Amino acid sequence: MPKTILCYGDSNTYGFDPRTGFRYPKNVRWTGRLAALLGEEYCVIEEGCNGRTTIFDDPFEGWKNGLDYLKPCLNSHKPVDIVILMLGSNDLKETFHASPQAIADGAGTLVETIRDFTREKQGFIPQIILVSPPEIGKNIRNSAFYGNFLENAIERSRQFPGCYKKIADRYECIFLDAAKHIHPSDVDSLHLDPEGHEKLATALYDTIMYRTMV
Repeated sequence: MPKTILCYGDSNTYGFDPRTGFRYPKNVRWTGRLAALLGEEYCVIEEGCNGRTTIFDDPFEGWKNGLDYLKPCLNSHKPVDIVILMLGSNDLKETFHASPQAIADGAGTLVETIRDFTREKQGFIPQIILVSPPEIGKNIRNSAFYGNFLENAIERSRQFPGCYKKIADRYECIFLDAAKHIHPSDVDSLHLDPEGHEKLATALYDTIMYRTMV
């Protein structure tokens, strides 16, 4: 039976194309590329949602709170062997006024929820790969999303790796610093270009092959 990998994230997990505003094809998205690399022994589940936060309620689209959908999602796809969690970029929006540590703590709440819920509902805790999101690009002022994100989001995003690593250590997660492998496209300073998706898929493939025990 294939091992199930749940990819829980935001628009960069969904595969938002900054050039068109639509979705990259499956063979371009990092989730699709990861599935191709892993082969038939793994089932890769895509659960990306544009605008999804860790635990914050968006004042306009409150249903994008990542905590609210997490338990139903885990229950739908159980048994889940690996969870790849990459959330936090949308928490940098000006409306939330969230510090890097508060955002990482939100990710920690999700990790704790995954651990507690799966222990109860499927009888074992999946291996969790906690990914600190890529940095916000330096040209965010020229982005279509400027206003939601301001220049201060750049520096706060650069603090993600240290904050997320602490959370990963606390909950015994595997940690991956996405910023070491990928950068947002120049189109909008937020979303990945096809090359970024390919690099992230490769980094996660290596992580699964050499650091997990599934």
